Amino acid sequence: MPLAHIGVTGLAVMGRNLARNFARNGFTVAVHNRSVERMTSLIEEHGDEGDFIGCESLEDFVGALSVPRTVVVMVMAGGPTDAVIDALIPLLDKGDIIVDAGNAHYEDTRRREAALAAQGLHFVGSGVSGGEEGALLGPSIMPGGPAESYKTLGPILEKISAKVDGEPCCVHVGPDGAGHFVKMVHNGIEYADMQLIGEAYHLLRAGLDLTPAEIGDIFAEWNKGDLESFLIEITAEVLRQVDAKTGRPLVDVIVDQAGQKGTGRWTVISALDLGIPITGIAEATFARAISSHGDQRVAAQKVLQGNAEEFAIADRDAFIEDVRQALYASKVVAYAQGFDQIQAASEEFGWGIDRGAMARIWRGGCIIRARFLNRISEAYGRDANLVSLLVDPYFAKEVGDGTAAWRRVVAQAALAGIPVPAFGSSLSYYDALRSPRLPAALIQGQRDFFGAHTYKRIDAEGSFHTLWSEDRSEVQA
Repeated sequence: MPLAHIGVTGLAVMGRNLARNFARNGFTVAVHNRSVERMTSLIEEHGDEGDFIGCESLEDFVGALSVPRTVVVMVMAGGPTDAVIDALIPLLDKGDIIVDAGNAHYEDTRRREAALAAQGLHFVGSGVSGGEEGALLGPSIMPGGPAESYKTLGPILEKISAKVDGEPCCVHVGPDGAGHFVKMVHNGIEYADMQLIGEAYHLLRAGLDLTPAEIGDIFAEWNKGDLESFLIEITAEVLRQVDAKTGRPLVDVIVDQAGQKGTGRWTVISALDLGIPITGIAEATFARAISSHGDQRVAAQKVLQGNAEEFAIADRDAFIEDVRQALYASKVVAYAQGFDQIQAASEEFGWGIDRGAMARIWRGGCIIRARFLNRISEAYGRDANLVSLLVDPYFAKEVGDGTAAWRRVVAQAALAGIPVPAFGSSLSYYDALRSPRLPAALIQGQRDFFGAHTYKRIDAEGSFHTLWSEDRSEVQA
């Protein structure tokens, strides 16, 4: 029997579909699962899609792989991943490659990469985006780890990845945890994108008293222009869906409490550690949290006064266009903040991440794929060291042209008592960037008053402290 090009252990939906994707693209795939039934059912149901080698034990699984052996681990993040890696290590030889293609925390990936490197093994933390369908038909793939491992792994991953204009949506991101970090930020942007779309839907429904299906038609129309993206496309489909049981719009029978699996929270914590403001992503994460506090919401609805005004929309089409422009501008801010975070981590950890390349591989296969990622890639092509996507000439004009609509939407929402945390925080971030003077000067004065933290002056070098409890004279710190 010929040896396998690659192996997949962990055959839940994502692992199963990745294995099928490898086989469909001409690779012989060794497959293994802790419960043998999942392995056998994969071969029984999809064995005609390509060449599979079913393995009941890890020993047989490793023995079925060609050298250098490449093992893709698709099990639950955390302890289960560590357990599989620990079981594989004694069976592998120097130069073999272990790939974690799950949603691992990048710090875990850095730890694992260092530990395996000490034993002569390559460890690759790889982000894979696209969900179940992407895993099968072509995801966006973000592998990190040693550059040497990409010589073996890269051609395989590039072949199974999504393609845009003939270019694979896969690139070596950088060493150790770079791949999983980029995937984490991708998911954070996804949180913001989804929250912004939700706020746009809420505004259209509250302001115009439209049905979900009618709003679905608006999103479908928006998907023909600058907002074209996977998330806008599926939003139209979800809003048009009718519940078979009740005959009501499906969105009206879904409980309005959104969950999360941790990547949004990880993104926000990382941004705080790096000192990068990702306000849109943070507000989207907190919005999911508040939606899930049903007891507080029920209690608040009974006692909290809104003193809100009725929505008074004089021009239906003008309001729809305002919401569209506000959505586009806020989306640009969310992506700009995400790319800032990637750059900050790249500098912190010495990863050397190419932000333009990230935009290119997100154009297809992944959840946040969107038309304007081409524009983002072009922006970093013009200036790889761009301090903010918002100062690129194209985006500066695009977002600037929408600010009047953006302000009207946020103001109208506030007056009507409609929560728009992601729209509002994104606008505030934009205004903070463009403000010549911020109240941080007062904050520094306060900090110096109660904690002698010192401050800097606009007209002198060095740090200074005012003797607040004495004669209030200033001394150089």
